[in-house]
Amino acid sequence: MGLDDLVGELDRRLAEADAALAAEYPGDRGIRQPVHTVYVPADRYDARTVADWGARARAALGEYGASAAQLAEALGLLPVPTGDPGPALTEELYELVRAKLEREPIEDLRIDFEDGYGTRPDDQEDAAAVAAARSLAETVTAGVAPPYHGLRIKSLEAPSRRRGVRTLDLFVRELGGALTEGFVITLPKVTSVEQVEAMMLVLDSVEAERGAPGGSLKFEIQVETPQSILGSDGTALVARMIKAGAGRVTGLHYGTYDYSASLGVAAAYQSMEHPVADHAKDVMQLAAAGTGVFVSDGSTNVLPVGSADAVHAAWRLHLRLVRRSLGRGIYQGWDMHPAQLPTRFVANYLFYREGLETAAARLRAYLGQGDSGYLDEPATAAALAGFVLRGMECGAVDQAEVDKLIGVDTAGLAKLARRPLRS
Repeated sequence: MGLDDLVGELDRRLAEADAALAAEYPGDRGIRQPVHTVYVPADRYDARTVADWGARARAALGEYGASAAQLAEALGLLPVPTGDPGPALTEELYELVRAKLEREPIEDLRIDFEDGYGTRPDDQEDAAAVAAARSLAETVTAGVAPPYHGLRIKSLEAPSRRRGVRTLDLFVRELGGALTEGFVITLPKVTSVEQVEAMMLVLDSVEAERGAPGGSLKFEIQVETPQSILGSDGTALVARMIKAGAGRVTGLHYGTYDYSASLGVAAAYQSMEHPVADHAKDVMQLAAAGTGVFVSDGSTNVLPVGSADAVHAAWRLHLRLVRRSLGRGIYQGWDMHPAQLPTRFVANYLFYREGLETAAARLRAYLGQGDSGYLDEPATAAALAGFVLRGMECGAVDQAEVDKLIGVDTAGLAKLARRPLRS
């Protein structure tokens, strides 16, 4: 058999596998991943919420870390006696964070009708759904809504199924023409692939009833039950859930406290860094790799409130947990209080700025413009370019710096990162 005949035979034999790989692992979606998701109970949300959170975040920063030096000391980022310089919280970085809290304090907002809202009489939740949708529509029309926004409904478990579907339908109906590409629905406490399939039916129905374009409604799966990680048949159901979502699933979000409690972890030890949490997130990352589905870490319930010492301790914990997630390749997490926003952005900005010069040098060398001391392969170059793009998207890095350090534009970085360009 000649080479052409042999390769032709291989093409025929592998055609089905090639098609499945392309369909199930399409790669990067070519869109920005937010650094966090902020959950606000539905009855506490209105059109001023995002601005209010920004103001409260800036007030907390002004009271408990009024300068770069004060904030660095509060966060334990000052040089240590051994002479190790440690992470540098410069005046420049401090001002970048302040500007971010003014310009875009929330990147992803979820109006919560689940645990943060609780069980209410139907007429009360109906009214809250309508009011929240109207407020969100107002911010979309005014151009002040966060880039990503949406709602968390109650789960599709039998006791809350009807209420969750009704709230979603009311919300989408009231939102009307303000439905954007950034609109996302959170489906909590998923325990089976069948619930994901049921959600697909719900979204098809809501789109048809409300005149929304087919496939326009997207959702993220909240991984907060052991069943979503390991099914009774021994398989990782979260991978099958992504496939069942048929392109509608945009994210997997880890639920710190429900998941830990489900495994019997005592309340005092429930944390984003508990071994059971790391295992769950490892499985989530494996399931999502190559699919274009984002992975998000959970939250910490230690809030920066009370005395200055209590705020500083909570900030140090939050900063460490966020930096830990970033180092593990999880670029998103939950924030539950306005005073967590300063440390969310400090952690992200430190992460991207500390790594910028090395990433830039390695990319220049990869492009044949210097020597970095590394011999990087295409996959690593893609990761380096993705790192720089994420830094630009959250505001830690600007295009002028990239031009100076690497000499490529956003389109060039996207190509290196294997990220499709969107018009």
